[in-house]
Amino acid sequence: MGLKPKIETGFERLLFQSRWLMAPFYAGLALALLMLLVVFLRDLFYYVPKAFMMVPGAALSSNDAILAVLTLVDLSLAGNLLLIVMFSGYENFVSKLDLEGEQDRPPWMGTVDFSGLKMKLIASIVAISGIQLLKFFMNIGKDGAPIDTQEAMWGVIIHLTFVISGVLLALMDWLTSKTDKH
Repeated sequence: MGLKPKIETGFERLLFQSRWLMAPFYAGLALALLMLLVVFLRDLFYYVPKAFMMVPGAALSSNDAILAVLTLVDLSLAGNLLLIVMFSGYENFVSKLDLEGEQDRPPWMGTVDFSGLKMKLIASIVAISGIQLLKFFMNIGKDGAPIDTQEAMWGVIIHLTFVISGVLLALMDWLTSKTDKH
């Protein structure tokens, strides 16, 4: 009986320590956040001067301004999604963030479990999908281009799939919370 517990204990410790293999994933997501910031700033510096142009044809139309803002909001939502996944994933699967004395720690940090992470993830995906769909619809008829009904149909189907998936995930979480055993 003396050898089996040592082997089992060693194996369990190895499994437990393997959680640190996820840390580079979260570092990569931080780099992806930097990438989103670069794209956000590039788009911002592209659109802002156009908003102040007074030359007809070169200035940003109201429709183009709305599309530009939606693009920036879309990038912001993707950045928020990355932060949620980075912080929640790291705290849930690798290690607690030791931020003693940090005054501006978001209140949700340390409280979002895997179920909450799924819900935040699907909600962000639905919002991003909705923005993409809205941008598509705002471009209909622009510059006399024909309407691509197939692309519109697939955009709506994909968006509805995300919405239905979100509702079903919420329903499953609600049902799970009502049971005695999780």
